[in-house]
Amino acid sequence: MANYGVPDDNEGLLPWTWAQQRLVASRNYWLVTASRSGRPHSMPVWGAWIADDDVFFVSCAGSARKARNMRENPAVVVTADDTVEVVSVEGVATEIEAGDTARLRGYLEPLVAKYEEFPSVDEMLEFFSSNAAFVIRPDRAFAIIERPADFGPSATKWVWPG
Repeated sequence: MANYGVPDDNEGLLPWTWAQQRLVASRNYWLVTASRSGRPHSMPVWGAWIADDDVFFVSCAGSARKARNMRENPAVVVTADDTVEVVSVEGVATEIEAGDTARLRGYLEPLVAKYEEFPSVDEMLEFFSSNAAFVIRPDRAFAIIERPADFGPSATKWVWPG
């Protein structure tokens, strides 16, 4: 991004902890999926970034377009809701198998803690067990601060070993 003032060196790059903080704190996320044929679909969702595991957890109706897309084409993008301090994560979605309540419970705990609208984990477990639930593991992520003084120096990319 040299034409945008992004330096060639690593000075000023954002640490991954900066991105994690914004992903964890975000109340709403944009989830971008694509069908097998590549038709894009973008929707706001509630979810939880689990910093300890570096994964995003999201659930929706099993028949929802985003669920069908993730089953057909697991390549997705998740972005935090802030458009000034931007974090965009490209990754791969994996569906949690129906009946894997132990795994589901582990992801529900931070989700229930985040959204005060949700009752207890036990009460939500039945609801989420009857829907589709996905874990998204990052392949790469991008961050940038969309303020004139910070734009170039803050542009950062992270890549996970594949």
